[in-house]
Amino acid sequence: MGDMPDPRTPWPEQAVPDDPHAAAADFWRTWAELLPHLSAALGEGDSERAENLIVEPVAAVHPGLQFSLDRGRRAIYALVVSGREDPELRPYTDAWKAAAPPDDAIWEYHDSVPPVPDPSGVAVNFAGRRFELGQTRVVAQTDDDTGLVDVAVHHPLFEQVDESTQRTMTFLPLDVTLGERLAAERLRRVETAVQEPSNTVTLVEFRTMVRRLAGVPDDPDGAGSDDPADPDTGKQ
Repeated sequence: MGDMPDPRTPWPEQAVPDDPHAAAADFWRTWAELLPHLSAALGEGDSERAENLIVEPVAAVHPGLQFSLDRGRRAIYALVVSGREDPELRPYTDAWKAAAPPDDAIWEYHDSVPPVPDPSGVAVNFAGRRFELGQTRVVAQTDDDTGLVDVAVHHPLFEQVDESTQRTMTFLPLDVTLGERLAAERLRRVETAVQEPSNTVTLVEFRTMVRRLAGVPDDPDGAGSDDPADPDTGKQ
């Protein structure tokens, strides 16, 4: 028998494709082949099996990408592939979305984490607490010259939790409300307000404010757009 490999040996790094468009095309060919198996797994309620089917295809587009299989906003299911707004990953998510098939009644596709339609109805169980986002309040200051927003976030439970939990529950409601991309492109300074400030607004009111600043349609269902306007040009 040969020598056993050292178990401390790290896994080799996965290669990054040179051509994002070719990698995206390969993904969608694989996706079409996997769809019957994905449908079967999801139909049986086995989300883990469904996710395992596309771990490698997503990593083959770029190993730094994250993905999730979620309930769709307009379709039954949503496939979300995100680069967490890392500029080095943006060419890969852009190519992936550009090559995606049209959304249909079964699947919709997003290249960043989308907002939830109504954040006031969301509850997050975290650090042994249940955070009702409907109780979250925000103070926002907009900079019309830059199109950016400074924000302070308050929740009644902040007085009862540690700083790490406060920080997580400061940012999470903003991503849930605005979506990953709009939050990354429009928020500048984000602070935690342990005590409730004056002149606060709800998350839904805050979203309307930011979308108006960004020139993004404020859809009645809260979906908005995955492609906010450019901060400098105002164009999507």
